[in-house]
Amino acid sequence: MDGDIPTEADRGFVRSRGMKFPKDPNIMQGKIRRLLRTENYERKETQAALRVVRKDDVVVELGGGIGYMSTLVATKRAVKSVHVFEANPNLIPYIHAVHAANGVTNAHVTNAILGPRKGSVDFYLRDPMLGSSLDLLEGEVNPPSVKVDVLNAGQTFAKIKPNLLICDIEGAEANLIPQLDLTGLRAAIIETHPQWIGPDGINAVFRAFMDAGLAYYHRGSEGKVLAFRKEW
Repeated sequence: MDGDIPTEADRGFVRSRGMKFPKDPNIMQGKIRRLLRTENYERKETQAALRVVRKDDVVVELGGGIGYMSTLVATKRAVKSVHVFEANPNLIPYIHAVHAANGVTNAHVTNAILGPRKGSVDFYLRDPMLGSSLDLLEGEVNPPSVKVDVLNAGQTFAKIKPNLLICDIEGAEANLIPQLDLTGLRAAIIETHPQWIGPDGINAVFRAFMDAGLAYYHRGSEGKVLAFRKEW
C-alpha cells in the first residue's frame, strides 16, 4: 500500500498499488473499498499480470469492471495499448474517470461485448451496480435492462491485432474463446468460474489455447486464474 499522507487533491480517491480510484458512492462500497486499500482487489489477476504482461503489448480485456486491470497494465507495464470491452453502460464513465486520474492515455473503452456475430443483447441493471449482468437471476421478473451491442469477435481481433488477452470467463466466453483466432497471442490471463462453465468449459478453454500454441504457465496461475504463454 502507498503509505504517503494524501494531499487535498487525493482525498477524493481510494488508493491501491499506487493507483487512484474515485470515491464514487455507487462503486466504492464497503467490500471493494476495503479490498483496494489492502491491495487484495483482483490479487490473483494482478500477480498474473505483473508476471506475464510486458512493455509494448497490445492488450484486449473482455470485461473492464472498474478499470482496475486496464489501469494496472497501462501504468505498471507501459503497454502499447489496452482495448477494453465492458457490457455495463453505467461503468463506462467510471472507467474513463479512473484512466484520467491515473494519466492513462492509451486505453480504448467500448460499451459492448464480443460474440460470434454482430447484434445486441439484453443487459440487466441491478443495485449494487457491479451485480449487473447479461443473465437473469433465479426468481427475477422483468428487471430493468438496456440493449448492449455485440461486436463480431473475429473482426475485432483482426482489427486490433492483440498479442495479450485478459478475460473473466463467466459463461458465454467459454464458448466464444474456441471460436477466436488466438494464434496472434503470445499470452493470456483468464479468470475461470468452473462452477458455472463446468469441466467441458474448462477443457474447451485449455484446448483452444493449446491449439493456438500457448501452454499453461504455472508461475502466472493461481486457483481459478490461469495464465498461458507461448514462451516461458
